[in-house]
Amino acid sequence: MKVYGSLRLTLPLILLCLCGLFFAGAIATGQESGGDLGGGAGIFRPKNPETNPRRTPGIKPPTARPVGKTGAGGRPPTLSPAVIEERFEEALDNGNTARDARKYADAETAYRSATTLKPKDWRGWYGLGNVYTDQQRWDDAEKAYKKAGDFGPQNADIFIAFSYVEVQPGAAGSTAKRLADAEFTARRAILLQPSSAIAHDRLGAALEARGLAAADIEQAYRHAVELDPQFAVAQVHLARFLRKAGRDKEAAPLYARAIELANDAPTLVLIAEALQSEQRWDDSEPVLQRAIAMDARNPRALFLLGNFLVVKKRYDEAEAKLKLVIDISPRSFSPYYILGSAYLRASRLEDADKIYNRGANVANAAERKQLAGAFGFEGIGDAYLKLGRTADAMRAYQRGLQLDPGNVSLQTKINQASNK
Repeated sequence: MKVYGSLRLTLPLILLCLCGLFFAGAIATGQESGGDLGGGAGIFRPKNPETNPRRTPGIKPPTARPVGKTGAGGRPPTLSPAVIEERFEEALDNGNTARDARKYADAETAYRSATTLKPKDWRGWYGLGNVYTDQQRWDDAEKAYKKAGDFGPQNADIFIAFSYVEVQPGAAGSTAKRLADAEFTARRAILLQPSSAIAHDRLGAALEARGLAAADIEQAYRHAVELDPQFAVAQVHLARFLRKAGRDKEAAPLYARAIELANDAPTLVLIAEALQSEQRWDDSEPVLQRAIAMDARNPRALFLLGNFLVVKKRYDEAEAKLKLVIDISPRSFSPYYILGSAYLRASRLEDADKIYNRGANVANAAERKQLAGAFGFEGIGDAYLKLGRTADAMRAYQRGLQLDPGNVSLQTKINQASNK
């Protein structure tokens, strides 16, 4: 299988989202081992857990009956090892198929069934982690990969994926400990698979997220490129790192090489994300359109295109793209937030209110604070107040305070509005 795989803006609300969503990198394609891998901070799509193609003759696949349904006398049924193995492999197959079709709820159910059948087989937990990663459910992914690592301590793919998740902002944000853990986990993957370009690329991303020595970051990315010159992810990460360091002349040929290597949607998305992180918005659009032509339901490509359209104030076009992302990945917070920001900018305050409330249903603690802030419910309240709609403003401020009880600015505005 291939490996598939923010920025000082004049639009600060996009910054808030990108800081949470794209903490360290992008999407990827590259080395044979390691799966569909993302780079420093965009989408990361590890490969599916492998299944045994052989089936036990005469054993039927699992039915709709839930695993663990009680039998006679209220006792759970006793399954033979052969039946358990058959149903476990079938559950993995079903999970892989559903995940590839981006039917994430079905995939989660199937992988969860696999972990029930064989709790100590790392593949079910790894599959769950992959589904959560696809949806940017970082805390859930971290827990699943930890379980997978406990039961598959010699599998480098687990620790590559685990390192990726640990640089993402969890419920408490990307703490120093999480980032240090990301470095440790990447180094563990390297010990298990020293020739893995992906593992060295993940090390570079972890070091960069920690803000450690530039020479070490560059060395990690360069080593990844040396190990696999066809690995576009590392090309883009190194190019972006060099450009941030003001070494544009060195970065340019690496970007050109990455574009030359880009023959699939995830690699194109990686490049587009890097371009957007440098505010090269117009350059990112044709790259994203090309990616979507290859994969019309690629959630990251659609999200980045929606993000571009919001920046360009093409709100109606952005709405269509972001709604599609939500349809594909309804438990991912960021599209709700960006769509709400588009509504807020277009003065569609009721729509912004509704979509932010939907986003609150899938938000972690840090994201709920984001929703409460100046580009969330506080912003809606401010807009209502300018229109003289004090009651609506008060309602928006109070909703924000529910999400972030310690928000002093919201409490002050509620007190001011109540005195009007």
